This record gives sequence, C-alpha cells and structure tokens, in this order.
Amino acid sequence: MNASLIRTVLHSNAGIASLILRLPVGIIFMAHGAQKLFGMFGGYGLEGTGQWMASMGMEPGYLMALLAGSAEFFGGLALVIGLLVRPASVALAFTMLIAIVTVHFSNGLFMASNGYEYALSLLAVTVSLFFSGAGSYSVDKVIADKI
Repeated sequence: MNASLIRTVLHSNAGIASLILRLPVGIIFMAHGAQKLFGMFGGYGLEGTGQWMASMGMEPGYLMALLAGSAEFFGGLALVIGLLVRPASVALAFTMLIAIVTVHFSNGLFMASNGYEYALSLLAVTVSLFFSGAGSYSVDKVIADKI
C-alpha cells in the first residue's frame, strides 16, 4: 500500500485532547456494540436486535444488527487503543447518522423522549476525531512515526 496514504490516515498533530475524547466515547460505543452483538449490559443480542431493526424496516434485520453492533464494538475498541481512528470514526459517524434518521429524529431533540441529542453528541465527537486524528497517545502515532 502507498506509504503516503498510510501516513495521511494515521498522522495527527493533535495532543492529549484526542485521547480525552477517544477513551470515554470508545468505551460507550463498545458497551452499546456489546449489547447488540453479545446481549451484554441488558442488550438483546444479535437475534433480538435484528428483530427490532427488521420491525423498523431495516432489512435484513440480523445483518443490520451485525453491522451496527460491529461498527460500535470494534470501532469503539479502535478509539480506545488509538488504532485506525479515522476509518473507525467514519464508520461510527455513519452509524450514528443512521440511528438519528431512522430511530431518534421523529422523537425530537431530548433523550427523555428517545430523541437524538445523545446520538448527535456521539456523531459530533466522531466527526471531530476524523479531522483531528488519534493524537499523540495512540497506536496510530507509533505506526505513523515508523513510516
């Protein structure tokens, strides 16, 4: 693969601020993904989440649950360790955009009515991380410095 492209994807001039965003948001995404994939933390697992997604018109439900859960769990893991943060941020931002449009937007802004404020906050963080990169304290930085 082109070393210049790899450097562009991994390089970041951001300092500790990216780490401060990455860690809690990555943990949150991992937990939500674990609910969808493994039924942890009171989640319904792939079968239950897939049925719910299918009932909302997102077909095939099982595949949609697998995609959303994988993006959240593995994307969150990528944020936590600081590996491939930009690609992970794109996947997570897209997942949040879909959640806002299909689930939350019709309920208004506020979380109390299952609105989109929380998903919008996560969308904002992932877009920010896409532009800033992983920062100084990341696996991306270590790899970029070796290329």
